[in-house]
Amino acid sequence: MAQLWALPARLARLSDIRDHVAGWLDRHAAPLFDLAVRLTMAPIFFRSGLQKIGDWPATLFLFQEEYRVPLLPPEVAALLATATELTMPVLLVLGLATRLAAVPLLAMALVIQFVLGTANPAFSNPQHYFWMLLLAGLIVRGGGRLSVDHLLLRFSRRRMGDRQ
Repeated sequence: MAQLWALPARLARLSDIRDHVAGWLDRHAAPLFDLAVRLTMAPIFFRSGLQKIGDWPATLFLFQEEYRVPLLPPEVAALLATATELTMPVLLVLGLATRLAAVPLLAMALVIQFVLGTANPAFSNPQHYFWMLLLAGLIVRGGGRLSVDHLLLRFSRRRMGDRQ
């Protein structure tokens, strides 16, 4: 009977331990995870951009023959894709405008998977779903505590606090 009375106290202790572990993970593991996601996604697109700019005639040929995107002329699509792939990953690495940087990369992954993949199954790759999930996570969560975004937010809040 005494054990029955001790059960709520034990549950309360378990709840405290759970809260302690969750707090530790939020403070220490989540920022590292956010950084890891940014550092995982950035090179994928940056390497693709380097490859495109390294052989521009081949890139234009691919956009005219293989990567036919509706609504955009091939030259414009090639230029936009290359510029996006070379600039947005830099922002992701820095964690600067992270949400904004992840949006066009997510759009590119969606186009690759669902527009190009529909026209040519060779472009349909389950890995693109993983990319979309990680990029959507960056859009929802932002760059995390180990980012320039976080530093700017702290600086901004400190300045606003000084005025009030």
